[in-house]
Amino acid sequence: MTRVVIADDEPLVVEGVRIVLETAGISVVATANNGNEALAAVTEHHPEVALLDLHMPGTGGLEVLNGLAAASPGTRALILTSFGDQENVLAAVAQGAAGFVLKTCTPEELVTAVRAVAAGEAYLSPVVTRMVLGLVAPESAPRRRDAVERVARLAAREREVLEAIAEGLSNAEIASTVHMSEATVKTYVSRILAKLGCTNRVQAAMLARDAKN
Repeated sequence: MTRVVIADDEPLVVEGVRIVLETAGISVVATANNGNEALAAVTEHHPEVALLDLHMPGTGGLEVLNGLAAASPGTRALILTSFGDQENVLAAVAQGAAGFVLKTCTPEELVTAVRAVAAGEAYLSPVVTRMVLGLVAPESAPRRRDAVERVARLAAREREVLEAIAEGLSNAEIASTVHMSEATVKTYVSRILAKLGCTNRVQAAMLARDAKN
């Protein structure tokens, strides 16, 4: 069973998320309302997923994200975010968060995101991907050249999958679009991230956009 720690300073959010996850058969092993409690819970329980709000009293979500590798190397971070928080999301992308969901997402999407992240995949809703990419202004010529060179490392089929990643599609959606099995798409995504030197799908999506600008 997938185990999750929820960290958010809004009790209604925590309770709502807990009910959604437990109804879907996902175990919530601990909850926290600040970053220190979150790190303590992760250290104690070593869950597959830490569901983190970026804005908490004291130690915030970004600081927790920085401490995850030392506290519990096997725990992956799924970020709870909202419209208007693009800059912090961008920082979380740079720190290697495994996924992002809006607090206004449906229960079904939340469950899908947690399961994807627990399975070692990344989860980025199209809304969050567009939100982050919209924040980043077109880059300078040197960065564009670097992006073009890195994307050129990919085979044609890999570039096709990269374009789908840049649109914010899930592995299942990519599989349907490019006519592969979902397992094959997962292999392609891992290979693409490795070739591009990216740690998550948002970084890859940004690189794809830079290469086109």
